[in-house]
Amino acid sequence: MLALVAVTTTSCRYFGVWLIFFTLGLGTLLPWNFFITATTYFTSRLKDSSTLDSSANQTEAAGEHRSHLEAIFNNVMTLCAMLPLLLCTCLHSLLHSRVPQRLRVMGSLLIIMVVFIVTAILVKVPLEPLPFFCITMVKIVIINCFGAVLQGSLFGMAGLLPLSYTTPIMSGQGLAGSFAAFSMICAIASGSRLHDAAFGYFITACVVIFLAILSYILLPKLEFFRFYQETNRKQRSDKENTVDLMDRGSKDEPLYDNRRQRVAMMTIFKKIWLLALSVCLTFTITIGVFPAITADTRSTLASGGAWERFFIPVCCFLLFNLCDWGGRSFTAICMWPQKESVLLPVFVGCRLVFIPLFMLCNVHPRVHLPVLMDHDGWFIAIMVVFAFSNGYLASLCMCYGPKNVPPQEAETAGAIMAFFLCLGLASGAALSFIIRALV
Repeated sequence: MLALVAVTTTSCRYFGVWLIFFTLGLGTLLPWNFFITATTYFTSRLKDSSTLDSSANQTEAAGEHRSHLEAIFNNVMTLCAMLPLLLCTCLHSLLHSRVPQRLRVMGSLLIIMVVFIVTAILVKVPLEPLPFFCITMVKIVIINCFGAVLQGSLFGMAGLLPLSYTTPIMSGQGLAGSFAAFSMICAIASGSRLHDAAFGYFITACVVIFLAILSYILLPKLEFFRFYQETNRKQRSDKENTVDLMDRGSKDEPLYDNRRQRVAMMTIFKKIWLLALSVCLTFTITIGVFPAITADTRSTLASGGAWERFFIPVCCFLLFNLCDWGGRSFTAICMWPQKESVLLPVFVGCRLVFIPLFMLCNVHPRVHLPVLMDHDGWFIAIMVVFAFSNGYLASLCMCYGPKNVPPQEAETAGAIMAFFLCLGLASGAALSFIIRALV
């Protein structure tokens, strides 16, 4: 009986760490997904005064007359998101060892929550289009800068634990998109006013970020996490003491330390370069067509009815995020191919086929290519495989990366993998402009 109680208690501790990493993973991507979901709200605030009344209701179709700020909003938003994300992920990969983990994670979460509180308040504050545009872009830059630090820190922390503990981060990130898409669909179905829906979005994001902060505060109190953290700290201390004894007497210690750190980074990268490039290519392909191509696909089974209004929210955003989440979560059950197998990068490369497949769907407007797969069923089937493979293969790469190096190097390996993940996002965002122009 006592043994059963002990096993149950231990399992709860393991599940507690898993649940905390899931919540923190949710907190990393939920802010950005809520900004994407609320694009209609942001563009409505950028309308000229003469066309402002036409956007009073969220379900109303967008007018043909768009202001300059409306027209450039999506492109500038992508630029302001991906470049800071890539830059800060790179800086985090190089400097994470000099900033305490607690400061990186807690500071990032607090700043992101403050940004969303300000965003919710601004829903009720009237502003001219240009100041509102500038403030929104600054908030997007801040969120993605600290989101990059948070994401890199989480993958580094997960690298200290057994292999399966990267899965809850990836799964939580997948749920973030599904949650945002479901919120958008509920808002359309309710017929609520656009500003009321936006206020609810941002308050919900604040609540989730607050839960992530509480989860991180609880994490060091769990014995399972403390064990691996102390083991890693002891291994690092032993290694540093050994190196210090070997290097004692050096006249140029700071310069030597910097050189040694760069050599260590390159040594770690050589062990995980194939997995790093694989996760980069995975997200380059995904962001290259989603949502730049997929969101412009039109339904052929509806003509002005309810299905036409729900087609993109359901079949593009919600379906993608649910299947992506399923792929990320499936790695908790099955992790194949193995990390040494050449099949993993081969499967990643095979996803290039999704680019022409989506381009040949019923995407409008189009200039160059014919429509070869106009039925909604084609688009839905391609989307299911596309999204599931993205979540599954990306999660495998992120799980295997830190496990290809010794435990004391796992956090650095996790930070490098996070950098290449963000590099894939930025590359995909740039590639999407070219792909869209070719349709």
